[in-house]
Amino acid sequence: MDNAFSHLDSRGNVCMVDVGHKPATRRVAVAEALVRLSPSTLDLLRRAALPKGDVLTCAKIGGIMAAKRTAELIPMCHPLGLSFADVRFEIDAGASTIRILSEARTDGPTGVEMEAIVAAQMAAATIYDMCKAVQRDIVIERVRLLLKDGGKSGRFEAPDACLPADLRGAEA
Repeated sequence: MDNAFSHLDSRGNVCMVDVGHKPATRRVAVAEALVRLSPSTLDLLRRAALPKGDVLTCAKIGGIMAAKRTAELIPMCHPLGLSFADVRFEIDAGASTIRILSEARTDGPTGVEMEAIVAAQMAAATIYDMCKAVQRDIVIERVRLLLKDGGKSGRFEAPDACLPADLRGAEA
């Protein structure tokens, strides 16, 4: 078993992993984040009555933009040519939450897990920013990878992922 750290060279210096020798394969990742709002804030959001405007459209755009710029934010992350990035929302009025689902795809030598995670985080931060005028104690929680597919390690799906049917296939 090789105990070497992938991001350290032989002298112990931080380095980016060379993925140039790896074959390009279809890579897909889905992540989620949960935003907990007060019932009154969620009601304003659903009625498009918040002072800053259309929260979910801004959050979708912010998440997609973040996916495209992930390599600028995470030090050893490879810049990728994404073939697809999307962010969608599931509102649970009873729990007063918004579940964010982000998806990233590429055909390349390394995965898109970080792009999906950063997209979910930025969409959540955008929701916070758009709602903070009426609520400061918004909670962003449960940011995690739900699914990754492709590459040498194959498929991973969180056991309790609860993915919509169209995101389960991953080969889309």
